[in-house]
Amino acid sequence: MNPQQIRDYLEYYRDLGFDSIYRRTAMTKSAPPAPIELPALVPGNESLEQIRLDIGDCRRCRLCEGRLNIVFGSGNERSPLVFVGEGPGADEDQQGLPFVGRAGQLLTQMIDNTASREGIAIRRPDVYICNVVKCRPPENRTPLPDEMEICGQFLFRQLMTIKPKAICVLGATAMKALLNNKEGITKARGKWHKWRDVPVMITYHPSYLLRQYNQEAKREAWEDLKTLLHFVYD
Repeated sequence: MNPQQIRDYLEYYRDLGFDSIYRRTAMTKSAPPAPIELPALVPGNESLEQIRLDIGDCRRCRLCEGRLNIVFGSGNERSPLVFVGEGPGADEDQQGLPFVGRAGQLLTQMIDNTASREGIAIRRPDVYICNVVKCRPPENRTPLPDEMEICGQFLFRQLMTIKPKAICVLGATAMKALLNNKEGITKARGKWHKWRDVPVMITYHPSYLLRQYNQEAKREAWEDLKTLLHFVYD
């Protein structure tokens, strides 16, 4: 059994609520089997820099073939709030930073303007922003399940290292990757969910909000963000 298979088994049983396993040994009346605590799924005291070094010049999936830069994440590494998107676009691939194109500019406005209106003293650099996949999918297509699974391990490690008070999931793809939620985004958004006991707010991806006919969705996204910011910073 390879290390990834062992990791998958441990994660499966931990999600079922088990925190210990029993080693199969010769049993006697005086020596019943002793429980063994399940090891942590990520190294203790891991830093974001260590995770980035572990990614290296990643060639673990096909997305490496067309990328220019790995887009790891940006912002305050000690932030109580993390935003998770789908994957890099062309501008992000060029600069190696998440959410710097048109959708990213809208996200910046949403964070800055909502915080200002609500009297919360933060701006975009005060939060942490990353994506499910770290390399740009060809033609900005939706990442495939195996790509999200391979890259998802690094996202999970980022989140477990930062230990945010809350996570904001942007769009349906990130929602499925993080929560395995089968609901549509319109039903799931605006509600609190949980990822490993961390509260998660789901809202629309900024690229969806850029479309002219989504005026109502824009209003809903601003409401979601207002609820999220008050939860984290009040």
